[in-house]
Amino acid sequence: MLHYYDPGTQNYEVGKSALNPDFDFGTPARVSETLVSVSIDGREITVPEGTSVLRAAALAGINIPKLCASDNLEPFGSCRLCAVEIEGRRGYPTSCTTPVSEGMDVTTQTGKLAKLRRNIMELYISDHPLDCLTCPANGDCELQDVAGVVGLREVRYGFDGKNHLDAEIDDSNPYFSFDPSKCIVCSRCVRACEEVQGTFALTIEGRGFDSIVSASQNEPFMDSECVSCGACVQACPTSTLMEKSVIDAGQPEHSVITTCAYCGVGCSFKAEMKGEEVVRMVPYKGGDANHGHSCVKGRFAFGYATHKDRIKEPMIRESINDPWQVVSWDEALAFSARKLKGIQAEFGRESIGGITSSRCTNEETYLVQKLVRTAFGNNNTDTCARVCHSPTGYGLKTTLGESAGTQTFDSVMKANAIVVIGANPTDAHPVFGSLMRRRLRQGAKLVVIDPRRIDVLKTPHADEGLHLPLRPGTNVAMVNAMAHVVVTEGLEDKEFINSRCDTEAYNAWRTFIAEERNSPEAMEEITGVPAAKVREAARIYAEAENGAIYYGLGVTEHSQGSTMVMGIANLALATGNIGREGGGVNPLRGQNNVQGSCDMGSFPHELPGYQHVSDPEVRERFKAVWGVEIDHEPGLRIPNMFDAAIAGTFKALYVQGEDIAQSDPNTHHVEAALKALDCLIVQDIFLNETAKFAHVLLPGSTFLEKNGTFTNAERRINRVRKVMEPIAGMEDWEVTMALSNALGYPMHYTHPSEIMDEIALLTPSFTGVNYDKLERLGSIQWPCNDKRPDGTPTMHTLDFPIGKGRFAVTEYLATEERASRRFPLLLTTGRILSQYNVGAQTRRTANSDWHEEDLLELHPSDAELRGVKEGDWLGISSRVGHTVLRAKLSTRMLPGVVFTTFHHPGSGANVITTDNSDWATNCPEYKVTAVQVEKVSQPSDWQRNFVDFDKRQQDFAKPAKEHSSDAHASALK
Repeated sequence: MLHYYDPGTQNYEVGKSALNPDFDFGTPARVSETLVSVSIDGREITVPEGTSVLRAAALAGINIPKLCASDNLEPFGSCRLCAVEIEGRRGYPTSCTTPVSEGMDVTTQTGKLAKLRRNIMELYISDHPLDCLTCPANGDCELQDVAGVVGLREVRYGFDGKNHLDAEIDDSNPYFSFDPSKCIVCSRCVRACEEVQGTFALTIEGRGFDSIVSASQNEPFMDSECVSCGACVQACPTSTLMEKSVIDAGQPEHSVITTCAYCGVGCSFKAEMKGEEVVRMVPYKGGDANHGHSCVKGRFAFGYATHKDRIKEPMIRESINDPWQVVSWDEALAFSARKLKGIQAEFGRESIGGITSSRCTNEETYLVQKLVRTAFGNNNTDTCARVCHSPTGYGLKTTLGESAGTQTFDSVMKANAIVVIGANPTDAHPVFGSLMRRRLRQGAKLVVIDPRRIDVLKTPHADEGLHLPLRPGTNVAMVNAMAHVVVTEGLEDKEFINSRCDTEAYNAWRTFIAEERNSPEAMEEITGVPAAKVREAARIYAEAENGAIYYGLGVTEHSQGSTMVMGIANLALATGNIGREGGGVNPLRGQNNVQGSCDMGSFPHELPGYQHVSDPEVRERFKAVWGVEIDHEPGLRIPNMFDAAIAGTFKALYVQGEDIAQSDPNTHHVEAALKALDCLIVQDIFLNETAKFAHVLLPGSTFLEKNGTFTNAERRINRVRKVMEPIAGMEDWEVTMALSNALGYPMHYTHPSEIMDEIALLTPSFTGVNYDKLERLGSIQWPCNDKRPDGTPTMHTLDFPIGKGRFAVTEYLATEERASRRFPLLLTTGRILSQYNVGAQTRRTANSDWHEEDLLELHPSDAELRGVKEGDWLGISSRVGHTVLRAKLSTRMLPGVVFTTFHHPGSGANVITTDNSDWATNCPEYKVTAVQVEKVSQPSDWQRNFVDFDKRQQDFAKPAKEHSSDAHASALK
């Protein structure tokens, strides 16, 4: 008898990944832990009760023909090709919709079944044009394959029913086309849009031969609600929905599994190739973070890797006013080493530093911080995580003992209440946003705490969530008010607190939080949210069997960012929502390797694994491997580097894969610091805004050109595999290694796996990680060590790294950045679905069609007060700067709050953000900037200078010029 269920893991697909993760087992049914024995074609197998017959047969290696069934969709039973015979039952039930039961005897192949299936296929083929030789899906068409499987050789009905031959092909989407003439109306695309993506953009219109797939209200795809995630394209069994890249290049010939380099979800993809040309990126069903789903960025926006703007050769110049000189790698590295050595000789060891990238691999990030601590001889290393999630590290380390989120993404499917604070999952983390929406449609309750109304609140076919539109900057007041309700209404989990938490810290916190000044009524004037809604939100979370909190940059990018993270942890500890699936504290990381860049020791006070540089035992371990003394004093943070550069004591900076001139706050201050440097070395794939101030430009490599690992927001370490050779000849880790050797500190690695071995040797949470294990398991969630050799999906199940959970008193302190008569509006910032971070990648793809410029969203009442109409040019002034954006009227914000994105360099969003920052980590307060808005007719001085500066980069030929000539900059000209 064959057994396919492991009660320990509750996994009845044992060995699936090792066999073939993309094999279609049929639709997962609603299964239980009760096992049943069934006979299929004479084979006895044991599977969980509720498993579909189709799935049970597939697990036993028995293939039943099908068209409408798919392993990521609910049973549908429309095609009837999967019909079987079941002893004791009449007719031919569909195996995809029929659950197994004890003693069931199933037959999948008989003469009658074969005839039935051929007849069904005849009807499908009669409604489908016979153009297989010219069809772009030839060789990769399920309809064609199934016709062969059932033995169909002729069609008796003719082809008069050919479906919509006169219908025009919809080419409106830049990435895929829709050809109605090839549609067999199997509904898989419609169901994928509903069940997987959760957008409900597709429907079936008409009946019989008139049935047709329609986007929204029979609109072109680009004008509809479609978000271009590609789920419909992947589900389509014909070439009705087909990637234009496949239509142009033909079917791919081989594939490589790798990890997306956009957001912190960390989706796995198959890069399907012809030679070294990527034909398409297909979401990988074996990916534990995405399970075969994707968003528009990861699925389609990969063309930037071969864009004409790519920097292909190293360049140097003595002054930023000089033209660039193209040189060899050896010349560029020798020039860099000479500059750095000379500066240290004149200004001292502490006069130089480096910035690691959250877009690069763990191995590359590790090498940069190692370079700084060994070849540079100081701890002046920092990372762009400083400006996004550094408060997460501080706050969670203080309260829970580890600087990372506690759960898997899949954990949300067991949550009964979901609290989203300062995050927009459907735009910034779309694949996880789709998963969350699925859970909401299943009945989980939703609370959103955000100044702006976000799309997850309008999840189709789910109860409308509770929205708490608080004033920007009042997060801590809000979380304290919710905690006050938990404490004063007896909603605490006393058993959890008594057994798992530090009693002294809890008592101090409880005394503080119970004070009347923290009540929802007392905080109402501060937050602007009615006390009754706050009480309702607290009860929803605290009374749920499993309550989960998800937060983003709207929590961390505040002057009290670290305080708020501790406040969130307090709330989870008080309600016992830690240490099990369905709960937890879950930071949604913005960039693909923010978690990894922190893990790898990028901060100036911590070595890899969050080991403090002041610990002599830690330093001795690193010295034994690295061969040099490690400075015991923390180095400079990024804001300190800027200040020291302007003061004249910090003179050189090595920046790998980070555009600090565009992404960091108070652009005037950042540019002044960069201009003050004697040597700025930039390593990137494009000439970014920071590179305008560089003396050395080293070509970077994209994720498609390198080997390594990324660590996503759930601590999942995923392999990145090279699918093409680096355009400039070297992967990023090789460049850093070569620079170190030029400086006189030897590094000799032949592959990133060797770097990971060194990381594992020195980092307690990575001791069990190696490439062989990653190949075997697919991915690993740290900590991975002797106690947890296969990783840790859920953190803090039995204890905390600090022993007991530690409550922290979170006093609310109002930000210094407040609205006034001069600056009466509060500006907050965020992202949009189609664009990524500073736009360097997505603006060089067709994604630019969705977001040609950054806009200023303001409430109609604020617009009316200022005589502003849609599309007007608006001057936005803050205490530090002035910029100009077009107006977009929106009711998503409260009156008094305005919003913009930061995806285009010419927008100058960070010209107006101040350098106020979190008290503990210096994370900038991007989310609260007091501004005034007025109609204008010309760009700001900074924007005019921005355009002029780009024009002066003629020595770099077209890339520098075209980099600035996006829609916004063109309009300003």
